[in-house]
Amino acid sequence: MIGLLIVDDHPVVRDGLRGMFAGDDRFAVLGEAGNGREALAVASSVSPDVVLMDLRMPEMDGVTTIRALREQGSTARVLVLTTYDTDRDVLPAIKAGATGYLLKDTPRDELFRAVTAAYRGESVLSPAVAGRLMGTLRSPVKEPLSAREIEVLTLIARGNSNREAASLLFISEATVKTHLLHAYAKLGVRDRAAAVAAAFEQGLLRRD
Repeated sequence: MIGLLIVDDHPVVRDGLRGMFAGDDRFAVLGEAGNGREALAVASSVSPDVVLMDLRMPEMDGVTTIRALREQGSTARVLVLTTYDTDRDVLPAIKAGATGYLLKDTPRDELFRAVTAAYRGESVLSPAVAGRLMGTLRSPVKEPLSAREIEVLTLIARGNSNREAASLLFISEATVKTHLLHAYAKLGVRDRAAAVAAAFEQGLLRRD
């Protein structure tokens, strides 16, 4: 069972998310918070596996809270869930350490899959959000990505794990990891979410 902490300054949103996840026995809502300061205290108390984090909140915003969670030693994965998809919101959240970035209109089943993926340490970045990133977001490609590297990134962008991508491409999981590492180096990034974002921004992946 995946333990969740819901952080949002709107009680109606928290109620809706709590009810949604409470109806599925794969998840347990361990706590809620209406701002970043409350989130830090609750996270310290209940040790969630995944934090659903709003960005724009009073007292302490989402990006500051993500950084503070890391500073206080939290190992929780942070999945940003917000109504804002501008580059000035997306980039700071990813740089702060968010595992994923989704919009609040994400369908329930997709949200469930995203939380499960985040729990496994896999990054989830909405294509619509990735498309907002500007050309200055990442370093330009120093070497073109291979067709296989693009195939792997495409599957990762769709929410597949390394194991699932390996199965779909009929290659080993170790080979998938190698392709990802090569893609990171060529894109000038260090993790899956950033690689997917950079690939979308540079037109290497299609937003279909």
